[in-house]
Amino acid sequence: MTVLVDTAALDGHLRSLGVPVAGPLTAELVAGGRSNLTYRLSDGVHRWVFRRPPAAGQTASAHDVAREARVTGALQKTDVPVPPVISLCEDLAVIGAPFTITTWIDGEVIRERSELDRVGDEDLRRATASMIDVLATLHEVDPYAVGLTDFGRPQGFVERQVALWRRQWEQVKTRELADLERLHSLLEQRLPISTETAVLHGDFRIDNLILDPLDPARVLAVLDWELSTLGEPRTDVALMCAYRNPALDAVLGIPAAWASPRLASAQDMASAYVDRSGRDLGDWGFYLGLAHLKLAVIAEGIAYRAMAGADAGRNARAAADAVPELVASGLACVTG
Repeated sequence: MTVLVDTAALDGHLRSLGVPVAGPLTAELVAGGRSNLTYRLSDGVHRWVFRRPPAAGQTASAHDVAREARVTGALQKTDVPVPPVISLCEDLAVIGAPFTITTWIDGEVIRERSELDRVGDEDLRRATASMIDVLATLHEVDPYAVGLTDFGRPQGFVERQVALWRRQWEQVKTRELADLERLHSLLEQRLPISTETAVLHGDFRIDNLILDPLDPARVLAVLDWELSTLGEPRTDVALMCAYRNPALDAVLGIPAAWASPRLASAQDMASAYVDRSGRDLGDWGFYLGLAHLKLAVIAEGIAYRAMAGADAGRNARAAADAVPELVASGLACVTG
């Protein structure tokens, strides 16, 4: 299903905010995200980023543009680089869906492995180190000091995550999968005691960053915050590492840069995070297993939305092919 952008309505909305619009707006779908839809808005002089939920197959939390706007607004005051928010509009009368408009940031987003070819090995090593530094910096933010006291419920977070992704599976599954049920059951039986709380990104990998094209080790902005919340920081680290699974290609529908063998291994990235943050990995097998469950459900959701008519392109239905492999990897983490 093609989502048409009502540029006339967006023009009126920007003008109502006092934002100068130099000419007719155009909207171009930006390659990348398969959750919230991302467009480049332009009036021929200025550029902005417009984000809205998909037209079909929405889950309860994965497309919450309001949460995204709130957390990025709060993080403006910190050392975590985020794009400035121009508007969060929750009035459905404007375009029929909630949406955000943010400042356009000139930089480079590396999505495909071929785009890594222009980055030398040393710059790539430095870029990865900078990414991990940004993630650790995020986890150092005091949520209460930046106005995110009620942004999540950190008590019982891990237990709720195990239950949440099982419920999300029920919403988006396209078939029965006994191994996923087994993985969920094992995670339920192995819940760790978690006492730490941090602001989580929830989707941290290289293609959700804008890098400085003159210095790839400089992160200009962290993008795609719709899964952000307050919770156990090790879940963020584990998901970053789980994304290194080769099945990410099928999930994203491209030869994913973050799955490139040129990057450090998942274990080396986790160790680098420990060194930078001073935080141990806890029950790492559990956190990796949970991360693979989450990614498997996300992949199934992509395929489900495609079958519902909201195909984001790049053979989105094939994302379902990654699910058994991700579940198997999760089982290996929990039982290994």
